[in-house]
Amino acid sequence: MPPRGSRGPLSPLLLVWALAACAARASEITFELPDNAKQCFYEEIAQGTKCTLEFQVITGGHYDVDCRLEDPDGIVLYKEMKKQYDSFTFTASRNGTYKFCFSNEFSTFTHKTVYFDFQVGEDPPLFPSENRVTALTQMESACVSIHEALKSVIDYQTHFRLREAQGRSRAEDLNTRVAYWSIGEAIILLVVSIGQVFLLKSFFSDKRTTTTRVGS
Repeated sequence: MPPRGSRGPLSPLLLVWALAACAARASEITFELPDNAKQCFYEEIAQGTKCTLEFQVITGGHYDVDCRLEDPDGIVLYKEMKKQYDSFTFTASRNGTYKFCFSNEFSTFTHKTVYFDFQVGEDPPLFPSENRVTALTQMESACVSIHEALKSVIDYQTHFRLREAQGRSRAEDLNTRVAYWSIGEAIILLVVSIGQVFLLKSFFSDKRTTTTRVGS
């Protein structure tokens, strides 16, 4: 699912990740979205296929982004403005190329880091004969249960990593603001201290001049 019509080049690491995702038939990508930019992705989907789009803004500004999903005819299936995260499930109404875009055009100076997971269809059965009429053996049932549990663990780990990345970004931003505030306070204190020294020096100098005049 290569991006087309985007305004910013993808990093080499992202390209490698995207190629690996395509090879594994997965669509889970984290990418940088510059300010005043729009990034679009395309996916060939067969009619009747159930799909789910999930996204979250990890870093940048107010952690919001515009998202838009269109079918091959250009009909808008999903559109949200300035969302931090969301999930949308739909069933393809026809064969063709579906397009979904993330826009940061409303931001003039803040770039964003966006994560999305686009799932097309359902996972194939663990065993070729899983849909057979007869019941699974105890070993097969245990393997299916373990497989489903591991999928849940992977989903939880992904969401925890996203929360950790978002929390780290907020902490770093807060630390930067505190550092700038501390530097500003230090400069103000220095200016006030120097001003007080010159003020006191001027006061005593004027007082000494007045005393000299009175004594003479």
